[in-house]
Amino acid sequence: MKLALNGATTMKADLATDIRAASAAGFDCLEIWSAKLKTYLRSNTTYDLKRMFHENAIEPYSINSIEHITFRDDEGRARLRSECEEICRIAAEINCPYVVVVPGRRPSNATREDVINESVKTLNEIATIAEVHEVGLAFEFLGQPDCSVQTLALADEIVRKTGRENVGLVIDSFHFYAGGSTVESIDALDPARLFIFHINDAEDLPREQLEDRHRLLPGLGILPLTEIVAALRRIDYDRVASVEIFRPEYWELDPFQLARDACTAVTQVLSQSVMR
Repeated sequence: MKLALNGATTMKADLATDIRAASAAGFDCLEIWSAKLKTYLRSNTTYDLKRMFHENAIEPYSINSIEHITFRDDEGRARLRSECEEICRIAAEINCPYVVVVPGRRPSNATREDVINESVKTLNEIATIAEVHEVGLAFEFLGQPDCSVQTLALADEIVRKTGRENVGLVIDSFHFYAGGSTVESIDALDPARLFIFHINDAEDLPREQLEDRHRLLPGLGILPLTEIVAALRRIDYDRVASVEIFRPEYWELDPFQLARDACTAVTQVLSQSVMR
């Protein structure tokens, strides 16, 4: 697998710093945090950004992310189409292959069938926009109890029913654990449908208490990373392992040192899974 750094890990650093820090640390790719992208493009062009990636010998891998794509009203769906058009256009201009999209909260009266139908409808709608720009959409389920799609099995069913080549999945190890997904659901995957693997760890807390702020560098917590990575290897997943952490204490650290620590941590975890 290639190694990527997600811009959420270094949240207080700007995009130019993320590119330099990820490159200096030895990462192959960067997942661009969308808020940083918007700030960067206020005073720079996509040509400038593409050149910066080239000069630092690192690739953009995704723009992360378009949030709450499902269960919007008509006005919200119009904003979604507009946002998708803009981000996919930028992605195409900088040769970034994926945009991460995240399901919305589950309405109190929504059934499982409602969630599937709404998700498939929405993904097909925005996939048509992304397809024009030759960009893939990476659908990321969230393990939190208010999310409409909490498990890999349900997310995979939605992606399969969407039936678009440019729509695939994200597995985030934190959400995988928090939402109660199983290793067997990884074994059941077609690896062609898995676009991104977010790797991170978490504090030793009950699943229902885990929040993003409890994330840790890979190998420092209690997530079953060795088992998850072993399952990914069994299905021959070989795209990226991307370090995505939302820990406020980390955001106060020097981004170059944090990127180095993150690269060392993910390398060690991946090596351990090979040894097993």
